[in-house]
Amino acid sequence: MNFHEIIPGVYYVGVNDRVTTRFEGLWPLPYGVSYNSYIVKGSEKIALVDTVEIGGARDFFSHIDAATGGVAPDYLIVNHMEPDHSGSIPLILKAFPGIKIVGNRQTLAMVKGFYHIDNPENLLEIADGKELSLGDKTLRFHLTPMVHWPETMMTYLVEDKVLFAGDAFGCFGTLNGAVLDENMDTERYFPEMYRYYSNIVGKYGRFVLAAFKKLEGVELSYVCSTHGPVWHKELGKVVEIYQRLASGEWEDGVVIVYGSMYGNTAEMADMIAGELAKRGVKKIEVFNASFAEMSDMISAAFRYKGLIVGAPTYSMSLFPPVKTFMDAMVTREVKNKVFASFSSFTWASAANKALSEYADKLGWDHVATHDMKQSADETTAQAISALADAFMEAYSK
Repeated sequence: MNFHEIIPGVYYVGVNDRVTTRFEGLWPLPYGVSYNSYIVKGSEKIALVDTVEIGGARDFFSHIDAATGGVAPDYLIVNHMEPDHSGSIPLILKAFPGIKIVGNRQTLAMVKGFYHIDNPENLLEIADGKELSLGDKTLRFHLTPMVHWPETMMTYLVEDKVLFAGDAFGCFGTLNGAVLDENMDTERYFPEMYRYYSNIVGKYGRFVLAAFKKLEGVELSYVCSTHGPVWHKELGKVVEIYQRLASGEWEDGVVIVYGSMYGNTAEMADMIAGELAKRGVKKIEVFNASFAEMSDMISAAFRYKGLIVGAPTYSMSLFPPVKTFMDAMVTREVKNKVFASFSSFTWASAANKALSEYADKLGWDHVATHDMKQSADETTAQAISALADAFMEAYSK
């Protein structure tokens, strides 16, 4: 049973998912994922904060019962309506017919749209900054739209300085025994946090920053996300990661993404990596777009300052796996890249032009390019060296 008391009166009642292989049907889950829900017990009322994906409902109800001692919750706080968190709402209403579903105007519209629940006796609409008393505990609601859906909000437990943050500060990975960060080895979660942010939240960085602004001055002791550990001991590190990613402040490092049909473009990718290493770049990640997980490529491109992309011309267009990657960059509105490109062609060149157009669309600093006809010759090494020089001049600024 994955039921834990976090602090007196606040309980973790979420579930682990080690069955689903693709989050949102897209992103791999090598370490699974948790769906986090919480119980807050006041002296007069009990609130359930978020639910879980419907496949975990059996364990979920067992955890709720353990936390409440069989007493029905009075309120269901809905911070986020994505079905991995709201999927059990109809079952909650069936089990606890008198419960009030608490959310903002857009939340309650989605409750009706997704689950056809519109009985006003079961609905309580709140607004930004409003509070709900549970007796000796007070919940305050902060609307944080587009982190990462329009209805998203966060709920703050005033007396205990606990923030129920919805998907913010989340990460992939199940909770293997412990729930609170200080009771576990958290190192495995941080790469999954980068991947989660870039894959799921990344496009909405300006809204994440707006949420940070709104929460300025709110003292935090615990952050309870809907995915991953409850953050307490390492809360400062987690907030710094999210703030940096949302601000477009990248880490030192260069990502090389390439596609290759017969090895010629791949040869250039290795040559470029070697030239960067000679120039002192220690963090270099190279991905073959035909085989690498899109999730990992997006995560690395989000995390590191430099990006170099190469592809052959394919039917007078960009090689399809590389095009898919570049489309992902556009979808996520990735900013502030030091960018270079390289390409190969047999009789007519189109790939480099397409990569340049992507760079223009994204506002990237396109600092160098090389277009190779057919295969490498004695001039190719010189051209790659010049590309590396131009790239490093911009990268080092």
